[in-house]
Amino acid sequence: MPILWVFGNTIENRMGRLRYLLFYLVCGYAAAYGFALTNSYATTPLIGASGAIAGVLGAYLVLYPRARVWVLVPFLIFLPLRLPAWIVLGLWFVLQALYSAGAGVTGAGTVAYAAHVVGFVAGMLLAWPLKPGTPSPPEPAGVLFGRQTRGDW
Repeated sequence: MPILWVFGNTIENRMGRLRYLLFYLVCGYAAAYGFALTNSYATTPLIGASGAIAGVLGAYLVLYPRARVWVLVPFLIFLPLRLPAWIVLGLWFVLQALYSAGAGVTGAGTVAYAAHVVGFVAGMLLAWPLKPGTPSPPEPAGVLFGRQTRGDW
């Protein structure tokens, strides 16, 4: 849910509330049906909105690829780094695709990785027509992890 809060806010501002709601629902349906098509043998119910949230991430990648986002990178300790969205979301997508193919997970667990992949691609495709004319997201000035870094409160 924090991922939806961080990335979804910007996408909602770009699309407007009603179009964002429709976009979110379409990404969720696409993710669910994509998972069902790729895993027709699955007998467990599909519960969750992660495919729709992946659609929001896909839209963010298309609309704001050069926006810099804060991430915690594990390197001996968790290092806070500000990286371009195309790196962060691109790596996330590659991991989801590898996991959905069965690489690195035992029996794929109970996570619908294929739904993440399909939702992400659906979000990218639905956001593509909005790309022309999309302004850059506002850069947070003087803010580090929600706190101001200067004394001007």
